[in-house]
Amino acid sequence: MGESISGGLVVALHDALGCSGGIWIGAHPDPGDGDDSLEELGTSPYQRLAFRLTEEEQNNYYLGYANSVLWPLCHRRGDLVEMRSEYETSYRAVNARIARIVSRIAEPEDLIWVHDYHFLPLATEMRARGLRNRIGFFLHIPFPALGDLSVLSQPERFADDLAHYDLVGLQTRSDVARCLEMYRADPRAEFMPDGSIKFLDRFTSVRSFPIGIDTKGFAADAAQEAVNPFGREEPGSYIIGVDRLDYSKGLPNRFRAFARYLETRPEGVRPCLVQIAPPTRQQVRAYQDITRELEEIAGHVNGAFAELDWTPIRYIHRAVPRAELARLYRKARACLVTSYADGMNLVAKEYVAAQDPENPGVLLLSRFAGAAEDMTEALQINPYDVEEVSAAIAAAFDMPLAERKRRHAACLEIVKKTDVTIWSTDFLRVLMRCKPFAVPEYLGMRSIPDPAL
Repeated sequence: MGESISGGLVVALHDALGCSGGIWIGAHPDPGDGDDSLEELGTSPYQRLAFRLTEEEQNNYYLGYANSVLWPLCHRRGDLVEMRSEYETSYRAVNARIARIVSRIAEPEDLIWVHDYHFLPLATEMRARGLRNRIGFFLHIPFPALGDLSVLSQPERFADDLAHYDLVGLQTRSDVARCLEMYRADPRAEFMPDGSIKFLDRFTSVRSFPIGIDTKGFAADAAQEAVNPFGREEPGSYIIGVDRLDYSKGLPNRFRAFARYLETRPEGVRPCLVQIAPPTRQQVRAYQDITRELEEIAGHVNGAFAELDWTPIRYIHRAVPRAELARLYRKARACLVTSYADGMNLVAKEYVAAQDPENPGVLLLSRFAGAAEDMTEALQINPYDVEEVSAAIAAAFDMPLAERKRRHAACLEIVKKTDVTIWSTDFLRVLMRCKPFAVPEYLGMRSIPDPAL
């Protein structure tokens, strides 16, 4: 089960399922009538099935509760949460419909792996329909802080929904600590000697599984000889940023820090910031605001510093094909990740995998990105501090080859250890060891109205 919108989640799942096989179920990008049917999508090494959301569900379930409540909540932006009763109603109704769909096609021995914040209550709904399958959940974004959960209309349901999964996977050890803090504060939870959590009459386990990329495949794409993606307009020395256009990525401060670096750079040096930022969730007001702000800053910086044959910021507001992106990474002297909060940030790992080990670039990595927990040899930065980021950009351009090679080798070792195949294999191995879910008697006796019957 996964979201259909392209991003780190979809790339990771595509790589994992391409190796192991299975059935992917997600939302179709086009609206429908909201029935329980599934459509087969395209050709791939695994089966891809899609359900359609109605326009109302797209507005209230996806843009509403998932991305105007849960997304800002998990990214420490409670001030951006938009609470509306119709959002949560639609969110739970969509999860109930998907549970009906899965319950009809799941075989008793199937492992069910649910992905991300769009489907937090899915196991609750599937258990209510009698499914005893092993069900795992993986959260691709940061786990919310205990105090932030109070923003929800019924915060106690968050812990309850998660406890219907046999295994809850999170990106980092810090995420696990926050999740355990939530359960320690809940009188319904009890910690068992084996590290599992007994919640009412159910058991669940919480562990970190740092997500990764197809390291070898991405490195091969980066090293491939192909037409220069810049054509005749290739900049000299450049730093690259690749992010979906989101307020959690710290893009305005990134532009400000680069502008500050331009003010202090050595005379005659004309570097470029290549920023690729595909649009996302453009119907949400917070995303409209960040789009306008970024365009204004980019225009101001280019107006102040550009010359006839040099544009300091190249701002590309659309997606770039993955193989082409790999080659852009390889040519870049540095990569700038300035997330204010991030589950993992696969851009950091892609950049490291794409480098030439004999002449690697420098990764500037926000210490608030999940990747920073293990990639300690990256040049770690505080994205809120414009002066610090500016100084780090200068350090990256000036860094001696020996230090660049040392830092890159250490980061590459982490990227290899968390390869997407290892990530998926480890999660499924642990899920397989979980005891099959015993449906409590009170759940087995519940009468679940099903409009399709």
